[in-house]
Amino acid sequence: MTGANSNPEPSPKPRPGSTIFAAALLLLALALVVIYTSRTAFLSPLALVVVAAIGLAALLLQLRLRKGMGVSVRAPVWLNVLGVIFAVAAVLTDVLRLPPAPMVVAALAAILCFACSGVIVLNAMRKNKV
Repeated sequence: MTGANSNPEPSPKPRPGSTIFAAALLLLALALVVIYTSRTAFLSPLALVVVAAIGLAALLLQLRLRKGMGVSVRAPVWLNVLGVIFAVAAVLTDVLRLPPAPMVVAALAAILCFACSGVIVLNAMRKNKV
């Protein structure tokens, strides 16, 4: 038989090693935050910003490492940039020893931006059955 094979080759399945390694790094980052932070520090809004940012990074890294997705799912960049700006404002407010009210507002706004971005990405993944 000299004809070409009519069956296309199956696409290679992604190796789970890179995904597991990335997940391990994110768990290590979260563990370091929890281990080296005092109990009272978790009452601070800045700790919540850090945990929310790590969670969003985990979600975005998962999107980046997935192979063979039929539809591209993207996080809203403007919302993530706004979240980072609010997070930096919260940190600067804390470092400059300004009154705590602006820090709390900026930290909660950053968390809200990160949460909305995560919900948008997860909703798009659910709709596309990724």
